Amino acid sequence: MTVTAASDTEPVGGNTEGLVLEGVTLRLGDGDTTVTALDDVSIAIRPGEMVAVVGPSGAGKSSLLAVAGALTVPDSGTVRADGRDITALSKRARARFRRDHIGFVFQSGNLLGALTAADQLRMMSRLGRGGTRQDARRLLEEVGMGDKADRRPHQLSGGERQRVGIARALVGGPSVLLVDEPTAALDRARSHEIVRLLAQETERCDVATMMVTHDHDVLEYCDRTVQMTDGRLSE
Repeated sequence: MTVTAASDTEPVGGNTEGLVLEGVTLRLGDGDTTVTALDDVSIAIRPGEMVAVVGPSGAGKSSLLAVAGALTVPDSGTVRADGRDITALSKRARARFRRDHIGFVFQSGNLLGALTAADQLRMMSRLGRGGTRQDARRLLEEVGMGDKADRRPHQLSGGERQRVGIARALVGGPSVLLVDEPTAALDRARSHEIVRLLAQETERCDVATMMVTHDHDVLEYCDRTVQMTDGRLSE
């Protein structure tokens, strides 16, 4: 797909559309090694809705997150976030859009070891556009980490690190939240706790959340579940 530059002017208004993928196809590799990672994928996630994507390893879930998060440009199809066609943006504009509109929650929290919980959020807030950012300590209170705002990652449990990771992803006021296997390193009780929190914050912040997971025990907290098999989605 040829990427054409688009205007870097941000749309006016709130998160009215959420995340929409239409006819997205992504091929990886060259020649005989080419693999269709995403095959004509279409999905819409409304603001305030959390959708789980399940499927076996190699089904295309990581590719789906990469395309939805403006990290990879598909070969065909469109990706819209908060009403903006991110597949039509220049590389530089995609990076800015990703910074300002998309939050990421990783498997292990992915926190910086030298920073306190509060500083993890403050750093992300300073990097963003600033207009919609939330107060770091207030957001840590919201996710149940207010009393540990001054602790560093090595002083936190796995579940606590994930809570900080969720708060960090939300501090800039994103339109879209992309979550990659948030319960992979947690026990059953902590897994339920984290996904329940994600559902609560999705609704409170009116963000469109896509969560990739192998953990079928936590699907009860999601608004919808879609299955990914061989690069295709089905409900």
